Amino acid sequence: MRWFYRLTTLATVLCLCVVVLGAYVRLSDAGLGCPDWPGCYGHVTIPQHVDDVARAEARFPERPVEAAKAWKEMIHRYLASTLGLLIVIMALMRTRVRDGRLPAVLPWALVGLVIFQGMLGMWTVTWQLKPLVVTAHLLGGLTTLSMLFWLWLSTRAVMSPPAVASGVRVTPGLRRIGLLALIVLALQIFLGGWTSTNYAALGCPDFPTCHGQYWPEMDVGEAFTLWHGLGINYEFGILDNRARATIHFVHRLGAIVATVMLLLFAWQLWRRVALRPYAVAVGLALATQVVIGICVVKLQLPLWLATAHNLGAAVLLQTVIAGNHRLWRSP
Repeated sequence: MRWFYRLTTLATVLCLCVVVLGAYVRLSDAGLGCPDWPGCYGHVTIPQHVDDVARAEARFPERPVEAAKAWKEMIHRYLASTLGLLIVIMALMRTRVRDGRLPAVLPWALVGLVIFQGMLGMWTVTWQLKPLVVTAHLLGGLTTLSMLFWLWLSTRAVMSPPAVASGVRVTPGLRRIGLLALIVLALQIFLGGWTSTNYAALGCPDFPTCHGQYWPEMDVGEAFTLWHGLGINYEFGILDNRARATIHFVHRLGAIVATVMLLLFAWQLWRRVALRPYAVAVGLALATQVVIGICVVKLQLPLWLATAHNLGAAVLLQTVIAGNHRLWRSP
């Protein structure tokens, strides 16, 4: 049990690193730094010798070798592969842990999810950054992180039940609020991913207005067409300015709804003294994420801040996961 707990801790931390690094790769326009998969120009590492570079560029004439971008992409793949191996080991270890209180299906569900994530990673490259695939890859990464975190919380609760499971009785209504907050946040994260993968982060370059208007002209149909077909290079986006502004503005509207829902959840947690640490965590993570989101627009999308916005989304999601886990473990 102790080794399983340690491995779960390592996998959760590594998954957070993979999610943030994946965001950095995407935001630094390195998603096609390696135009093939799983290698890079047919190599396990980056082609560096002059002859190797010449052969690589002859094979992919539309993609000259850019070592800096290629290394970003390959380091992300190396870490993601390591994470997948850890998750498989965890699933096998779970079969040796004879404690019915520990989730038995979750580790194997993670194995299936990681395999699907690998397929999404392949399609991200072979389908040339198709927004639906890249957004699904982002959501899959955050889902993997959330499942690992839930497994870590469950393992910790089994190892020290008095410290984790004592203290408060909850109502079905509070659990429903927690679940609704999680769903609303997941939808908002989808909107954030859709904004990023369609290069619409500056679709509204001003704040709080959008192109000087509080309700800009929008094209919802074009903005949220999920499938544009294959054979299109989506790098730097294919939508016009009005569609990008629509995506960005809808993301802002979603942020308002999510903020209200999460504040309601935090307030309900605050009303119960034993749950106040969870309320504080949700509130602080939410406030930080809102400030970062505003600064991303005000400062015109600096790379470090845009990456921090993805990290903030991951942290906020885990605070809500932790709150829900606590509610479902209480009598």
